[in-house]
Amino acid sequence: MAREIRGRHERRGREVTTLASASKSEQAYAWIRSRIAGHAFGPGYRLVLGSIADELGMSVVPVREAIRRLEAEGLVTFERNVGARVTLVDESEYAHTMQTLGLVEGAATALSAPFLDAKALDAAAKVNERMHAMLDHLDAHAFTELNRQFHSLLFEPCPNPHLLDLVHRGWSRLSGIRDSTFAYVPGRAQHSVDEHAQILELIREGADPLEIELAARNHRWRTRDAFLAALHTRNHHNPGEA
Repeated sequence: MAREIRGRHERRGREVTTLASASKSEQAYAWIRSRIAGHAFGPGYRLVLGSIADELGMSVVPVREAIRRLEAEGLVTFERNVGARVTLVDESEYAHTMQTLGLVEGAATALSAPFLDAKALDAAAKVNERMHAMLDHLDAHAFTELNRQFHSLLFEPCPNPHLLDLVHRGWSRLSGIRDSTFAYVPGRAQHSVDEHAQILELIREGADPLEIELAARNHRWRTRDAFLAALHTRNHHNPGEA
């Protein structure tokens, strides 16, 4: 009996330790991710486990767990003899993903249009108004989240589940660099808000589906072109970062 009781206490102890570790891992994850999103930790930044653990007042174990989670999301990569670094932007991957996303999201938005009632369109308009209000003091992470909400409202009603799955995959591939777009190209935010309003107007007016599709597609492609142009300019002025 005594052995059984002792075993229970040991199991409870391990459970408490596991929960505490999970909680610290979540804290480390949120802390690192916020710095990546805010570009305090830019592309290529080396993530030193010991330094981060000291900064957060915890052991390296939960920090390592947090970094593994960020690696799974594509925000962090491991390099031999170097360790963990914030993922660099792969121009080809970005360009191809944005090109594909423009095609499938444009089509999904056009197919969704007949299912978007006044309430849904008003909700999207309100999100766009919040984005507009943020233009003078741009928070790239918050702006990007609102941008995701806006587009989700327009493409989620798509009746084609296969097409919708492709849209979701495209957004997932961009998870590591979406914030970078508006941080690298702050001026793109204003154009994005204006183009959102144009897409909403087309849907409200019952425009031809092809016109809606092209508007949504070109909106995505303009963002791609602006980001790549800004990235090339930055690399030209800072060749060591390329």
